[in-house]
Amino acid sequence: MGEALAAIKRWRDSGQAVALATVVATRRSAPRPLGSKLAVSETGELAGSVSGGCVESDVAVHAREVLESGKPKLLSYGIPDEDAWEVGLPCGGEIDVFVERVEGEPPDPETAQVVFTVVEGERAGERWVSDDGELTRTQLLERDGERVFAEVLGPPPRLLVFGAVDLAEELCRAAKGLGWRTVVADARARFATAERIPSADELQVAWPEEVLEQFGPDDRTAVVVLTHEDRWDVPALAGALASDAFYVGALGSRRTQERRREQLLETGISEEQLERLCGPAGLDLGAGTPAETAVSILAEILAVRAGRDGGRLRASSERIHA
Repeated sequence: MGEALAAIKRWRDSGQAVALATVVATRRSAPRPLGSKLAVSETGELAGSVSGGCVESDVAVHAREVLESGKPKLLSYGIPDEDAWEVGLPCGGEIDVFVERVEGEPPDPETAQVVFTVVEGERAGERWVSDDGELTRTQLLERDGERVFAEVLGPPPRLLVFGAVDLAEELCRAAKGLGWRTVVADARARFATAERIPSADELQVAWPEEVLEQFGPDDRTAVVVLTHEDRWDVPALAGALASDAFYVGALGSRRTQERRREQLLETGISEEQLERLCGPAGLDLGAGTPAETAVSILAEILAVRAGRDGGRLRASSERIHA
């Protein structure tokens, strides 16, 4: 989404008209999630993606028609039947893509709001914004005989890391590629420096209690504790487990994890809260280096967020894309 919206601003600043294509419905194993966007300039430049390359060229053709007519279009793509070169989705999914000419300023994707767009019906193209908070996920609705795309926007997920060690840098670097915001905290000023952790969006030299009070982990926050020292680990984990953070993980051997769990129970953390702790953090990928360990931990974070076990796809009967 970010790439497409950044391109829209750039192209419009240069005086070009722009069309925006948005995935508004998916069926079966669609290659891109709801809300994925492709921007098309009047000179034919593309930014973003709605299918990972399967249908972008055809969407671009329709986008140019939308720019000329000013009338939006709702397109559907699925598996090609007979002609192998027909536009389709080889992954086996189906998507509906709404293409419109960009008028006015696009909604800010980092502002908590729900943007409603009529994609099929007499009022196709009409849009309004709500912040009532009733909808918690992006979806396609049927209202009064019209199909309305409700896109839930808000700040990106946040990764809060305690311990400015080499793994913290690798975690931040990888999370940045996912579009996440990253914060690294450490009470040791000589560790929490921009030279050591250049990929962090924010560095905090503070004790865990101060950091947790300042950032208040919510259901968009994953917390990872890396310090290996009880005086920092225990308060960081206790505060995170008592918060709404959707993931709480910590490094350490199995023996260390058992000792730490006893210490957390002594702080007043309940057995139920303790069940949320992912320790040792990460999936069993055989990771060795800090970069590999970061992949392992972020993979577990993504699995927890999607409600998945994190096993091999070929052994799963669930949808490939959550």
